[in-house]
Amino acid sequence: MEKYQLTKEGVAKLEAEYRHLLDVVRPQNTKDIVDARALGDLSENADYDAARDAQARTEGRIQEIENILNNYELIKESSSTKTVKIGCAVVVKDLAFDEEERYEIVGAIEADPMQNKLSSESPLADAVLGHKVGDVVEVNAPTPYKVEIVAIERP
Repeated sequence: MEKYQLTKEGVAKLEAEYRHLLDVVRPQNTKDIVDARALGDLSENADYDAARDAQARTEGRIQEIENILNNYELIKESSSTKTVKIGCAVVVKDLAFDEEERYEIVGAIEADPMQNKLSSESPLADAVLGHKVGDVVEVNAPTPYKVEIVAIERP
């Protein structure tokens, strides 16, 4: 079985989402289905169909979270900032554009490019993992490019 790599923060977010789905969303789904059934004929009842669809999405997400929480590996926080590792933050300089950007390297489940959280499986993260400050690495993307590792930090 595949192990999902998660930070402490990622585990906490998933646990909170799980509790919300169980304690708030699931009971609301049940209420919506009961209310829609009370409207009569189920064969042409759009409210009932919508409530059942919402219930299916909720139950699917609950099962997905349960699977992740039963099969995760905690990313160990390291005090060492000598090399880029999953769970650390890295500042890279795009050599073509002379621009710096800071990214946190996380497991695929927690990836959120809008928050600068890169999956460890992404081309950029894959290129910098295991390297040190000052290293210049080539990112194997559809259009390859080079970056220099400027800093390695704790997130």
